[in-house]
Amino acid sequence: MHTIARTSTTDMEVTSIRLERELKDKLKEIAGNQGYQALIRNVLWNYVQQKSGEWNPRFSRADIRASIAATAQQDERCVLTGKLIEAQQPMLLGLTKNGDMVPLSVESLAL
Repeated sequence: MHTIARTSTTDMEVTSIRLERELKDKLKEIAGNQGYQALIRNVLWNYVQQKSGEWNPRFSRADIRASIAATAQQDERCVLTGKLIEAQQPMLLGLTKNGDMVPLSVESLAL
């Protein structure tokens, strides 16, 4: 996951959220040196961008190691182009260098 440079932490507001200890521990493991609070901010920004239509792709074709054909079970957005993939439409699932499976439009990998 790529870090988003947004705002200095001194300019951020403190927000309290209750998390299960197990969830917090797993987030810390995943975040590594990045820190779990920065990870959560990135996850929340990604969610906001996807839901608001302010899509800002953070992947390139070079990030995709392999792809397989699939059918969207719900609306998705291609991580390379930002194009909407509607439910029940053909799509690809791309395996990234980090081992994540991400939605791809069928034409997004065309040369």
